[in-house]
Amino acid sequence: MPALHEPQHWPDSGTGAAQKTHDGGKSRPIPLLTTGNRLVDSVFMGLSMTRMPDSRNWFEPMPVERRRRIPPLHRIDGVHVELDGRRLVNFASNDYLGMADHAEVCNAASRAIEEEGLGSGASRLISGDAPQWPELERELAEWKGYDAALLLGSGMLANMGLPDALADRHTDVFCDRLSHASLIDGARLCRGRMRRYPHLDMVQLASMLADSNAERRIIVSDGVFSMDGDCAPVGELIGMAERFDAIVVIDDAHGTGLLGPEGRGLVAEAGLAGHARLIEVGTLGKALGAYGAFVLGARPVIEGLVQRLRTLIYSTALPPALAAAASCAVRLAREGSARERLQANLAYFLNQAEMHSLPLLPSRTPIQPLMIGADASALRTSEQLREQGYYVPAIRPPTVPEGTARLRITLSAGHDIDQIDGLTKALANIMGDRV
Repeated sequence: MPALHEPQHWPDSGTGAAQKTHDGGKSRPIPLLTTGNRLVDSVFMGLSMTRMPDSRNWFEPMPVERRRRIPPLHRIDGVHVELDGRRLVNFASNDYLGMADHAEVCNAASRAIEEEGLGSGASRLISGDAPQWPELERELAEWKGYDAALLLGSGMLANMGLPDALADRHTDVFCDRLSHASLIDGARLCRGRMRRYPHLDMVQLASMLADSNAERRIIVSDGVFSMDGDCAPVGELIGMAERFDAIVVIDDAHGTGLLGPEGRGLVAEAGLAGHARLIEVGTLGKALGAYGAFVLGARPVIEGLVQRLRTLIYSTALPPALAAAASCAVRLAREGSARERLQANLAYFLNQAEMHSLPLLPSRTPIQPLMIGADASALRTSEQLREQGYYVPAIRPPTVPEGTARLRITLSAGHDIDQIDGLTKALANIMGDRV
């Protein structure tokens, strides 16, 4: 190969940008070389190189059975969606209480837009608070049984930021292996050392806590696990925290509005809301039908988070309209009629599933996973349901462990008996055809 200071004479391939030769000669295009089917942009890269990745070939191709697709859904009402021109009954939403299209909730958001506009403009520490934010924080703290609450833009922001705000390099963070990705990623990215314990294995957690010589210890876990529908033993976790001098972070996103007295959640159901060793996370985008998240705890820890929680400090605040909508949804959730309809639907679904011998995982929540196993089989079952008018996406690794692909059926207060009947009968026919 010629020295770099000598003129480079490359054949004109008809591609590449025109560039003068080093001896001032006529401009000629410098081609994009290829190695196999990959493009190589540098003319100085030896032809023996087999890979020169850029943004066009950075990722390896995803197997078809693992490929995710964002479906072009159009929401028709609380329980119907339109996909590819077809009207489907939606059994995939986290809008458990039907608040997302509730007239009072939507009207509250509309009034707030008229009064405050749409966007918040900046982070709360820069632009200050619209009246809807502190009002919602007071309502959430009073409802859930804590000293104080702090609003954030999303559950992902809350869980990604909390471990870093709470932990330093002298902290061990113990995380249930099946916790939500946001909790796991937050624990990975914080300055402490993350240690994962087997799902709901309190014996192993106790052993790991006993072995820890860290100055501080944090236990983090989902309350209701989003892909399995089972629940963390909150009482045992608090007992561990007292025994081993730790604090507990519980993400009760899927319990808020559904479990416990007045729908206060899994922690309140255990009688432990406001415990000094507990910090609770919840979201506004599931049973409350809006968007955003909140952190609950003792007032000193909430005030400390205002100084340290980077995902609050450096993130644009929640639109006031969403806080107003969530305030209305909290009041409706506490009233209880939507929760009663949901519980009746859940009981009916479980009865029908047992009658049809559907292989559900154990769950007392509106999250009802139906185990399939193989990725391709889960996709095929989902497609067959869609053909019969039901939208239930397949959940595959890495969202769930290898070999545990499933359908994640979620029930809503808005479903009726005929829709639940239709789904269970369709599943029984599909599953029966494979036996």
